[in-house]
Amino acid sequence: MGWVGLGAAVVWLAALTVYDVRQRRLPNALTLPGAVAVLVVAALTECGTSALLGGVALAALYLLVHLIAPAAMGAGDVKLALGVGALTGAFGSDAWVIAAVGAPLLTALWGLLVLRPGRDRARVTVPHGPSMCVATAAAVAMVIT
Repeated sequence: MGWVGLGAAVVWLAALTVYDVRQRRLPNALTLPGAVAVLVVAALTECGTSALLGGVALAALYLLVHLIAPAAMGAGDVKLALGVGALTGAFGSDAWVIAAVGAPLLTALWGLLVLRPGRDRARVTVPHGPSMCVATAAAVAMVIT
């Protein structure tokens, strides 16, 4: 993928994280073009098949959760799963698994930190997109170093 591609991916993940923390949503203008860009670059670097499989697999898992519990996971997370699944898939199954397992763990940890005693738990929401982005960046960093 090269350093330029990795730099672009980091900027994309950072933009998604900031947007989701501020707005509590992931816009199509960032999720879908990012996923397409990851898939195109992966295809050009001969990682297209593993990227496509990674993206489809993670998006399918997230779609299943979204269909079972729509309030627990938004459609933006499903769309982001295509891009981050493709990005980690391009770097191999180890990166994919680290990110796929790491994201829910990070969200759970974040939730525990904000759910202090005495707070109305029904009003507390934790966006999942930032955890997906951080887990993806960490997974890729782990496998390229």
